[in-house]
Amino acid sequence: MHSFLVLALISFVSIIGASTPEQVHISLGEDATSMVVTWVTFHATPPPIIQYGPTQSMTYKHVGHTDVFESSDHTRYVHTGTLPSLSPNTVYYYKVGTADGWSKQFQFKTFPAGNDFKFRVCVFGDLGYHHGNSIPDLMKAADNEWFDMIIHVGDIAYDLDATDDDGHNIGDKYMRELEPVFSRYPYMVIAGNHENDHKNFSHFHHRFRMPGEVGGHHNNQYYSYNVGPAHFFGVSTEYYGYKNEYGTAPILSQYNWLNNDLQKANTNRASRPWIIGYQHRPFYCSNTHCPVDEEPFIRIGEGNIPGLEPVYIKNKIDLQFWGHMHSYERFYPIANMFPQDNGQSSYTYHNAAAPAYVITGSAGCHTPKTPFGTPHPGSVFRYSTIINFAHLTHTVLGLMIMDIQL
Repeated sequence: MHSFLVLALISFVSIIGASTPEQVHISLGEDATSMVVTWVTFHATPPPIIQYGPTQSMTYKHVGHTDVFESSDHTRYVHTGTLPSLSPNTVYYYKVGTADGWSKQFQFKTFPAGNDFKFRVCVFGDLGYHHGNSIPDLMKAADNEWFDMIIHVGDIAYDLDATDDDGHNIGDKYMRELEPVFSRYPYMVIAGNHENDHKNFSHFHHRFRMPGEVGGHHNNQYYSYNVGPAHFFGVSTEYYGYKNEYGTAPILSQYNWLNNDLQKANTNRASRPWIIGYQHRPFYCSNTHCPVDEEPFIRIGEGNIPGLEPVYIKNKIDLQFWGHMHSYERFYPIANMFPQDNGQSSYTYHNAAAPAYVITGSAGCHTPKTPFGTPHPGSVFRYSTIINFAHLTHTVLGLMIMDIQL
């Protein structure tokens, strides 16, 4: 009798809760004065609303839009709204939902005005729901306000489309668990190989909104944005990795966009001196199975398909973050497989002739601590379990690392 009542109550709550917002997260908009808010329900709702404001009374209202995402396990209603013309350096309070159900109250802080201020970025890749060893450290860092935004360089949740042993979707579990962090700090993502669900990255495409549009539709495979003294860009190495599945057109479209974007950024150095990129797969690494040239097709291309490294060098990219390898490694500036200066002078990184690279794929997943082999000639430092933090000002770009407790 008691068991029957408990099971009936669980079923009832599950149905009622399907219109309650969950998996609330934010991302940067097309400029620093806007913020994109995204959340999920499992029932259709009236037009989604964001109530927000610089006080807890939240007197402003924005009506968003809904994307119906039908997958093999559920129909998800992904709601999105962009909050425009936000005041700089201001804490905003917000909640999302409709008369069918509201979220709790969240908050975020906007960046200062202009482009001459210091900010901090938490950068990691390859973080799973299971074996997500860095999640407690990430939550502690968020509570302590150790960073201002997050960049996840691919391989999210392991996997967004996967079904867990209990029959529930792992991507939903991951986004619920990390909602306290992702609802407060902009969560900027790029696709890794684990985002390919063989349905054109459908879970990745529908769940996340990044500041890019192609043909009137949102695009999170490649995009760019500005924060203070830095121009950021994210690109897809998976277009190369899955060329046989999706063809060459995405590679060429991305390359044309990237070439134009970086040329514009490179001419704007007086205003924004830093150009920082991120992608999932690395060009170089020192793990046991890594050759000196880890991904030549992605790096230099083949035939009529252009690679990515030449356009990085041409436009003097300062720094790029990679994932994919489940370890941490930092490199000297490298061009065409050869390190520049190799740390022989104090000016190794000053106006370097090539980008410096960082692999930060050790956030925690099913295969932690990928072992190292012979160090790549350009390798500076290697470690198994680290999350990376970057802090930037108009004249200084620094890196700080946090050891993950396993």
